[in-house]
Amino acid sequence: MAAWAQQLDTAVLHWANSWLFWQPWADAGIVVCAVFLGWWVVAGLLAFGVLALLPRFRHLMRRNWEMIGVTLAGALVARFGVVEIIRFFYDRPRPFEVFRDINQILFHEPGGSFPSGHAAFFFALAVVVSRYYFKTSLLFYAAALSISLNRVAASLHWPSDIIGGAVIGIAVGLAVHWVVKKYLKPKPAA
Repeated sequence: MAAWAQQLDTAVLHWANSWLFWQPWADAGIVVCAVFLGWWVVAGLLAFGVLALLPRFRHLMRRNWEMIGVTLAGALVARFGVVEIIRFFYDRPRPFEVFRDINQILFHEPGGSFPSGHAAFFFALAVVVSRYYFKTSLLFYAAALSISLNRVAASLHWPSDIIGGAVIGIAVGLAVHWVVKKYLKPKPAA
């Protein structure tokens, strides 16, 4: 990585990490966003399917369940496919491994920092949701960004890990959506 990019990466990491142990409520917010917000995002995605079971939203059943399937497929391919292939060839240490004096609020296994699997998963999820419900996807993007930035603050990732994960998630999410629309969606009868 270029020296200026690494300096910027380090400076942003230290700034975000300086928020740890400032106030107990800030620490709680960082932990909630870095660890638990993702589960709420997935529950929010699944809520589209549950709502489609209600009589008022039954007309959205096919669309919502298709969206859930495509979204989860894109997110899983991004996280457990592309990210793991990159990590196999490039094992970047996490910030808490490099800086022994950094604030650490969460425990994590060492290694495998780049790209961020969380960023890849949740940005893939957000981009696919945007192909079905654009306005609602803004909440998913906000959650993906919040999860990612709070993982930097918790010293689990470098900022460049987040950027790499977001790019991978968005690219894979769009590719999976395109493949489904192009090849797997039934064509209307002529």
